[in-house]
Amino acid sequence: MSSVRRRTWGSIIPGLTLVAGTLFAASASTARGTDLREEGRTKITELIAAEQRRTRHERAGYQRLRHQVETISRQAGRRDARVKQAQARADALAVRSGFTPLRGFAVRVTLDDAPQRDYGREVSPDDLVVHQTDVQAVVNALWAGGAAGMQIMDQRVISTSAVRCVGNTLILQGVVYSPPFTITAVGDPRRLRAALDGSPEISIYKRYVREYGLGYSVRTADRVALPGYTGNVTMKHATVP
Repeated sequence: MSSVRRRTWGSIIPGLTLVAGTLFAASASTARGTDLREEGRTKITELIAAEQRRTRHERAGYQRLRHQVETISRQAGRRDARVKQAQARADALAVRSGFTPLRGFAVRVTLDDAPQRDYGREVSPDDLVVHQTDVQAVVNALWAGGAAGMQIMDQRVISTSAVRCVGNTLILQGVVYSPPFTITAVGDPRRLRAALDGSPEISIYKRYVREYGLGYSVRTADRVALPGYTGNVTMKHATVP
């Protein structure tokens, strides 16, 4: 029996060697001396970086055009009283709408993913990261607490700003941010903190903070300067409630 098995393997081994050699050659030809997995990751990283550069470039172009439009509008206001009146109303609304810088007392909330460690099989990866709904819960609570203005990371947001999360990254006006996420709101610190403490959604998040170590901190700042909103506004019409 042993001699038969030796003869069988003797006939199979050359064939296996040929197949393995062909696969190695094909892999080398495809990779061209590089790591296929690393190349794939590099291309994705380069694509994200390129899109972020393009977004920053387009935002800078938009801001230049917006500045030109404002300059032309003000020049026209010097010649036409109706344009001047409309510009004055727009300037007054810009303060409340978030299009001008804002200073004042503020509350700063920071959300972060749980530290990396072995939590056991019963814990889902979704339990260990900050989700879009968590950021939205903080934003909604701060607006409800009377925030006069708000900033997420380094960008001013307004009431129509959309919070988007992909995986554990935050996308805001075309810019991708990784945790920790910081939300800053200017207003009465006592009212803002009370709104955070009274939010049912945030109370759920706090349970995960206690169980898995998700990050959650609230700090009061004496003087904070928020930039004016620089994003685009696509609203077609609105009604004052």
